Amino acid sequence: MIAEIGAFAMALALAISLAQGVLGVVASRRDSRADATAAAAQAVAVLCALAFTCLMIAFVRSDFSVAAVAANSHIDKPLIYKIAGTWGNHEGSMLLWCLVSAVFGGVLATWRGKQSAGLWSRSVGVQGFVTAGALIYTLFLSNPFARLDPAPMQGSGLNPLLQDPALAVHPPLLYLGYVGLSVPFSLAIAALLEGKADQAWARSLRPWTLIAWTCLTLGIALGSYWAYYELGWGGWWFWDPVENASFMPWLIACALVHSAIVTERRGSLASWTILLAIMGFGLALLGTFLVRSGVLTSVHAFAVDPQRGIAVLVLLGIALGVGFTLYALRAPKLAQASGFAAVSRESMLVWNNFGLAVAAGVVLIGTLYPLLVEAVGGGLISVGPPFFNMTVAPLLAALFLLLPLGPIMTWRVGDMRSALTKLAPAAALALLTLIIALVMTSWRAVPAIGLAVGVWLIAGGLVYLWSRIGRGEGRAMAKLALLPLAVWSMSLAHIGAGVLTIGAVAETGFRVEQSVALTPGEGVAFAGRRITLLEVGEREGPNFSATRANFRIDSANGARTIGAERRFYPTSPMPTTEVGILSGLDGDIYVALGEAVRGNEGAWSVRLYYNPLVHLIFLGAAMMALGGALSMVSLARRRRAQP
Repeated sequence: MIAEIGAFAMALALAISLAQGVLGVVASRRDSRADATAAAAQAVAVLCALAFTCLMIAFVRSDFSVAAVAANSHIDKPLIYKIAGTWGNHEGSMLLWCLVSAVFGGVLATWRGKQSAGLWSRSVGVQGFVTAGALIYTLFLSNPFARLDPAPMQGSGLNPLLQDPALAVHPPLLYLGYVGLSVPFSLAIAALLEGKADQAWARSLRPWTLIAWTCLTLGIALGSYWAYYELGWGGWWFWDPVENASFMPWLIACALVHSAIVTERRGSLASWTILLAIMGFGLALLGTFLVRSGVLTSVHAFAVDPQRGIAVLVLLGIALGVGFTLYALRAPKLAQASGFAAVSRESMLVWNNFGLAVAAGVVLIGTLYPLLVEAVGGGLISVGPPFFNMTVAPLLAALFLLLPLGPIMTWRVGDMRSALTKLAPAAALALLTLIIALVMTSWRAVPAIGLAVGVWLIAGGLVYLWSRIGRGEGRAMAKLALLPLAVWSMSLAHIGAGVLTIGAVAETGFRVEQSVALTPGEGVAFAGRRITLLEVGEREGPNFSATRANFRIDSANGARTIGAERRFYPTSPMPTTEVGILSGLDGDIYVALGEAVRGNEGAWSVRLYYNPLVHLIFLGAAMMALGGALSMVSLARRRRAQP
């Protein structure tokens, strides 16, 4: 009965969301229709929440008469993974998409802000159509409440790779980011329908853009961290097409965050901001297509059903078709005089947008080109890390060189000489880093430049903070505590980008790896340490069996022990790897246990990695996300204080 309630709630939500869309788009300035649109949006949010709750109950109860539960759960699974199984599959994840879209539509309908009635109702209406599209896809092609008759006695179980705390949180965060970009899209379409995109409109856009960008940042970072410690290959980013599918909308969302600032503060770049909002949601839908169409083979991919992929492609075509058509017809009317000089804070933000958009375009080409070549019969080709490292990395490095200049500049007309003078200490520190890195790495230019860029970003952020402290009178610490949250958020995000850059460059440029065969009691010298295999034994987990190896790592700081496992789940034919990681200030010693070596009794294959400063990657990402969160708090405080 729970499944039938959930399915009915989805069907009812679909009908009401279509009414929400129609009412909202045609409401214009009639208050009665606008109020009805808002009520419909709130009702859809409640119904989607009910449907999702019903599916979760089915997973927790192990109701194997529901096909999605039977295919993705198991009676012996820990409770946390039964709950995570709700969205750890194609059908459940699409219901999560519907839920997030509906809840965001309900929130958009509840808090109007200072938007005009027409703009507000039309944005809620467009969001209703977005939710309706997701519900149509889910109900007719990915019904999470489809029944099995007869019901099996036992389920197949959740993919063992997904039975991890990080993967319990990673998909919801990504969906908050992906679907969060639908709200800026709805606001952009509403602005085109209204023929108006003023500063009040940009003020409404910014919080949603920040929510999407912050959640995408956390989701991507968490997925990267999961890949680092779970997959056993020692890396954190492989330019996998599905990784790129989340990275592209992140880049556009980052550009949109900065562009919306210019539109809100100065009333400029409105048409460009609208274009970014359309592109951001389009790339989110493209990522959904790549993950769910079966055109890619990836550990991250959900579905391999071409019919579902075509349906997502149709939704993508409708969204972009409507968006770009309206943009071509209406955007020229929204154009405004720039109102700022070639050297100003606005110009730095424009360059920021240009760099991020070009980087997203390069990633898009590198991701889709192999698929297009295969589609036209050109055979299988691979575009991997070398291409992206040679194209995207230099683009981002050039962008990062300009990043500290933006906050230092003033609005409308800036003073480049004054800005460079203020940033002279940061430049000197970056130059010193470059020289030291070149000498210590035997003149390896690429990692040395990367480290210098990271130091430049960090030092530039600190210089900006110092310049704000220097204003006015009083003690420095007191003024530091009184700095606006907006200053802290921007500085933290930019410094976090520098921290991430140093970690990524150090891990990529100076990583050491080695494969060895060890018997218990045998050791090997590695990365200035001695690693000894102590013992190998068997152990039983709640729903798996494992071969566990214990290692002792001897270094100048003493001896430490870590364990690594190969786990075997009864529901999966393939073992999984649980690596041993010993973290220090200089980086991680990373140990992965392989198989028993044939022909060498008692020996086990072991992969060893030394990943210098790898923890800075995840620390930097966390700092960037915290900067986004602080910016949202700052916006909320400012608007609550306004009459």
